Amino acid sequence: MNLTQVNPTEQQMEQIMAYPKDTPLVMINIIKFKSKADNSNETGKEAYARYFKNAQPFVVQSNAKLIWKGAVATTVIGDLENQPDMIFLVEYPSVDHFIKMISNPEYQKIANDRTIALEYGGLIACQTLK
Repeated sequence: MNLTQVNPTEQQMEQIMAYPKDTPLVMINIIKFKSKADNSNETGKEAYARYFKNAQPFVVQSNAKLIWKGAVATTVIGDLENQPDMIFLVEYPSVDHFIKMISNPEYQKIANDRTIALEYGGLIACQTLK
């Protein structure tokens, strides 16, 4: 797990743009908080809680829905030293809905809270199998 990655690379953005159009998209969010948020006296968890709350209107506006959210209890198989703190799933009607949301200038104003809060912010795009 690359614990320094929080934002997508240009190549990763190109790959998500190739996702099948008009196909639902489930984003698996794998979150590991910093003990202290950048340039702040608050914890990464506190900064992320603010981001999560402020992102909700944009998620709703994009017709997406939170499917599941949970705190990681323990890693049964995998890296115990670098296990994430939280995992959640958000379903978007299409990749265009997701791209429109993250491209919104108003969303971008709050997105820095995500960046300052996270040690790792994995985001995995998944297509439902039939």
